[in-house]
Amino acid sequence: MSENEATTANSAQPVDIQDAAPKVQSVRSGDNSIGETDGKDSPLSPRKRDRTHIEAHDPLSSTGKRQKGVAPIKPEFLLHVPGSNKAARIGVEADDAAEAADDRYHKRDARDSRDSRDSRDSRDNRKGKKFDKKNKAKGGQNTSRSFGHSRDKLQLCNSRVLSPEFSPKECSFGERCRLEHNLRKYLNEGRRADLPIWDGKCPNYEAAGFCAMGWRCRFLASHSEERETEDGKKELVLVEDSDRKATALLNSNAEGEVGVVNVVDKEHKISLSRRKTGTPRSDAYLQWVNDNLDAGRQYFDHKPKGTDSKTEEEQTKIENEKEQTKIEDKEEADVKMADEPEPTPQKEEKEDNRAQFTEAPFKPSEKRRIYYGPETPVLAPLTTQGNLPFRRLCVELGAQITWSEMAMGLPLIQGEKAEWALVKAHESEIRAPQFQQKNTVVQGYDNAKDIRFGVQVAANKPWLAAKTVEVLTSLCPHLRAIDLNCGCPINLVCEKGSGSALLDAPSKLENILRGMNYVSNETPITVKIRMGTRDAQPTADRLIKRLVLGGYEAIEGGKGTSGVAAITLHGRSKQQRYTKSADWSYIADCAALINRLKREKSDRSDTIREADPRDLANEGHVYFVGNGDCYSHVDYYNHLEKAKVDSIMVARGALIKPWIFEEIEKGQYLDKTATERLAYVEKFAKYGLQTWGSDEMGLGTTRRFLLEWLSFSCRYVPIGLLDHLPPNIQDRAPAFKGRDDLETLMSSDNYKDWIKISEMFLGPAHPDFKFEPKHKSNSHDMEAEG
Repeated sequence: MSENEATTANSAQPVDIQDAAPKVQSVRSGDNSIGETDGKDSPLSPRKRDRTHIEAHDPLSSTGKRQKGVAPIKPEFLLHVPGSNKAARIGVEADDAAEAADDRYHKRDARDSRDSRDSRDSRDNRKGKKFDKKNKAKGGQNTSRSFGHSRDKLQLCNSRVLSPEFSPKECSFGERCRLEHNLRKYLNEGRRADLPIWDGKCPNYEAAGFCAMGWRCRFLASHSEERETEDGKKELVLVEDSDRKATALLNSNAEGEVGVVNVVDKEHKISLSRRKTGTPRSDAYLQWVNDNLDAGRQYFDHKPKGTDSKTEEEQTKIENEKEQTKIEDKEEADVKMADEPEPTPQKEEKEDNRAQFTEAPFKPSEKRRIYYGPETPVLAPLTTQGNLPFRRLCVELGAQITWSEMAMGLPLIQGEKAEWALVKAHESEIRAPQFQQKNTVVQGYDNAKDIRFGVQVAANKPWLAAKTVEVLTSLCPHLRAIDLNCGCPINLVCEKGSGSALLDAPSKLENILRGMNYVSNETPITVKIRMGTRDAQPTADRLIKRLVLGGYEAIEGGKGTSGVAAITLHGRSKQQRYTKSADWSYIADCAALINRLKREKSDRSDTIREADPRDLANEGHVYFVGNGDCYSHVDYYNHLEKAKVDSIMVARGALIKPWIFEEIEKGQYLDKTATERLAYVEKFAKYGLQTWGSDEMGLGTTRRFLLEWLSFSCRYVPIGLLDHLPPNIQDRAPAFKGRDDLETLMSSDNYKDWIKISEMFLGPAHPDFKFEPKHKSNSHDMEAEG
């Protein structure tokens, strides 16, 4: 191990095998014990627990076997629906929504994404109204989904929203304005009645002492009153708590949002859209690439025959043979390697060759150090569901690292409002993650300077990735890291060369990551990949070796490694999507490979093949994170122990039960009651209104994203209802009833029941609001949706 690394023992241990025993007592959250077994029956082996397609006999099961893909619910809770023998209520096709199935990924250009995303960032996206939505052709995945709208019957002019009745601001449109200016008419005829939820108190007013929605707020009575003026008239005025407002504004951003960071003001977005924002670091890097292009071609095309330089495949074969013939006595091996140094003439020749290349203008060595360990479970980038309110909820429940939804590079550098809204983070996400030094700690790491939130981007060309990273690091000061998405399996993304398509272009991917590193200043660069693009043809191991040590061309040209600080591997191929269980054995193989590559780095010390320390981020230590099918603390700690990864990224497991992070921290199952689960829904609703606003549009946006989340959380089967543990994320539950009516309601796969749940906190849905699930479950009533 390098002298620059301080290593401590990994204290994470696999959960006791008794956790997976078939018989378990119902455990409520907060209990200190997991349950008791009768001690007579041997539990399932770890391999069988991880593979649901193997039927394991268990005498406690009503059928004697654990059926493939079926949640093992106790017989007394099963419902026998006449004429139906379907076990799975919601199919795996819905799971594509967890990673990338959003409408914006298939539009021709960034501006086409306004229609479906304007509510994320802008209160009223005027440009989006230029499109004829009725006649506009739609294509691609999920484009038939329509959410209607949630708007007031009469729309109040912005000049009146925050003004007292008798002293409004002057409307810039004057008599041409088509919006409502009569405040009392708007309040009596143009809006729906106030909501009685939370005793009629506005969440924004309670948190900040004022409400930015003003007269549009659906909790208006809590921060407005009618006062009598000196001349005897009665005036409607808004109420503010001056002390709380002053405190809140100290933590507000450029757009007046309280507790939200990484907000880019309107002027910067306009400057980006008009191409007035410069990217000097990217321009210098791209110029360096062009300067070296001809030199590189000339060197590789006219390389003398008979030189000792070998192709990448030949070099890989030789290194693999050396690995297989390792000598057990490490000291003797080191002595042998020291006795056989690379010939001096060859070393001088390679140095001369490298001298042909111009040195890069920027180096990644001075980047901020990051840390991954067993105590830092990671919330994955989740399209649509990974919004700010949901991430905020997960952080409260124990998520230590969070990622934004995947942001597309081109819309970012074009200043698109909807895309820049994705990089916003809550103030709770810029706190330092938990740090107990349970894993390798890189020298220079400072937990006090570390934060939880990072941004994931997608790009298909080096210049696009470099410019995207430069504008992000220039305009967003609170970023833990920037991650390049190389795992998105959606065809409409891959066809453009982004996402999983980069897995088949390793040289291009390496160049993209190298460019991102050179322009990101102190922000580390990471990458998320899949096993490969095709089933049974994994390529991630070769790609990982290239990213850690550098490809053949980079080594010969002295360009250095890609400089990534961490690699996340999703244990599925692009072709698999979510139809099969994640292959953790392959993830374990790749983790072992990275450990071997670290030794190879040491072997290359003091040789011409040694990487330039200036090209190494995180002191050259590359963290490795596994991803796929983590649904309980048992999965988490077993994967840590067996796969030897540094940490684990949780995706669908967090969507189905966000308290999985709490289970990981406590090391036990938490059988959340329906009341506790409903409390999380209430929190999400409050956080949504604080993010998107407490007016009619804000309620509609919050309701939509709440329903998107409920389409996953309804899959949760309470621990007390299961015949076998641990639960498996690939299992689908047959029809069942809960232990009370509320639990049954929250387990319903009918979207109409999800709307009922949303109405508990957001009131009745707007008459023009519609919701269509991304998946097509057996409860999907297309006619009812119109």
